[in-house]
Amino acid sequence: MAVIRPHDLLWGLTPRHLPADAPAWVAAALADGQPVVVRRDAAAPGQVAVGVRGSRREQRYATHMPVATISRQVSPEALCHRTGQANWPALQALYRLRPCLDELGWVWGVSGSAGFELASGFGALHADSDLDLIMRTPQPVPRDDARRVLALLEDRVDMQLQTPAGAVALREWAGNSAKVLLKAADGARLVSDPWSLPA
Repeated sequence: MAVIRPHDLLWGLTPRHLPADAPAWVAAALADGQPVVVRRDAAAPGQVAVGVRGSRREQRYATHMPVATISRQVSPEALCHRTGQANWPALQALYRLRPCLDELGWVWGVSGSAGFELASGFGALHADSDLDLIMRTPQPVPRDDARRVLALLEDRVDMQLQTPAGAVALREWAGNSAKVLLKAADGARLVSDPWSLPA
């Protein structure tokens, strides 16, 4: 099995793994065979933090999944060149951006609702959905380079830079603020360098 990272989609969690007080819609989603998405949160050994999504935007449920139960894993970068069954605006934006992002030579992927729908076939997008993208950035990205990437993106496209320390919004890193919000497994904090673990 590949390394499990935030935004990966996992199959194998079933209703019997849920706490007794889990909402009924969570069990229904899992019974339908939907995947869960890996969250950026602490987990006990042998467990991974995941989220279950329902049919409504407010239906999001955080839980943990035994690693031993994972039957399938799909990463955001495995979805870059998939085609959706519906022609939502978010997917149209993805198709337009593909050649530009590929030319950058960096590893990028599709997350959020678009990634969920492309990977699973379960409907998650609607006409007003944004397109969420990630870019793997193990090495620091100069802010000028971030601004060039941002210039490629359309209004309703958001990209997160995945650094060794956590994730930061491309839009923030391309800005002029001295500090940006870094999302890590132990919480979010303002940092000046998203590629260095905060002291």
